[in-house]
Amino acid sequence: MKRKNNAKLQNKIAMITIYCLVGTVCLILLGILGYILGTGLPHVSWHFLTSESSSFQAHGGIRDQLFNSLYLLVLTLIISVPIALGAAIYLTEYARDNWLTNLLRTMIEVLSSLPSIVVGLFGYSLFVIKFELSFSILAGALTLTFFNLPLLTRNIEEALRTVPATQREAGLALGLSYWKTVYGVVLPSALPGIITGIVLSAGRIFGEAAALIYTAGQSNATVSYTDWNPFSPTSFLNVMRPAETLAVHIWKVNSEGLIPDATLVASATAAILVIVVLIFNVSARALGNFIYKKITSAR
Repeated sequence: MKRKNNAKLQNKIAMITIYCLVGTVCLILLGILGYILGTGLPHVSWHFLTSESSSFQAHGGIRDQLFNSLYLLVLTLIISVPIALGAAIYLTEYARDNWLTNLLRTMIEVLSSLPSIVVGLFGYSLFVIKFELSFSILAGALTLTFFNLPLLTRNIEEALRTVPATQREAGLALGLSYWKTVYGVVLPSALPGIITGIVLSAGRIFGEAAALIYTAGQSNATVSYTDWNPFSPTSFLNVMRPAETLAVHIWKVNSEGLIPDATLVASATAAILVIVVLIFNVSARALGNFIYKKITSAR
């Protein structure tokens, strides 16, 4: 009886400790979010979102920086998603479990933990200097591809591994080739996890700053009509212009301090950045659950 009471007491102490730790983490996160949103949102307005930024005068906006962030995000995903999807399919479905695949997975793990500033210096040396792309959207997108690719590959690989082996066996038993089984059975089943991984990685890309300082640049060209119109025949040339993103704008405004309302602009920009990243995370869960319900209900 005494041992039983001691076990119950230890269990209660452990549960209370765990709840306290979880509560502490939640309070810290809520405090950070509350501080950023509380100091930034009062200064966000339609004028702030739709006007050009200012280098020396007060009351500048973030229109161009917001567009550049979205432009870089889309371009990076267009480059990185097919590569990551192909690599994940190979590692999950075709590669044998030997020292080579273990080495590849280890390299992916190492690359996914690299500091972003190291990736930025690599992109600066390779794309800006070696390939002479200068400070441009294209150089920033290629660098972000190197930054995003390892983690995105791991996310897609984990999503593919969640598909039961019985579904692969069922496809092969019906006479499908292995590729048709992967394409028609495995990928649709893993689609919710794949989309969740893509959306979460998009939030990571959107908030990146250090890698873009050395590649996309800190100066910002005014966004023209052709920048907003993807069907314009000259819009593809815009990938060669410099592009200051929201995260880089926050760093630049705080480090230079040339505009009178630098603190207010940085706080409002940080609030917009946090809101967009939160939207990415919430939409990833909602979209993944919606697709999963659609797929499972269709069966």
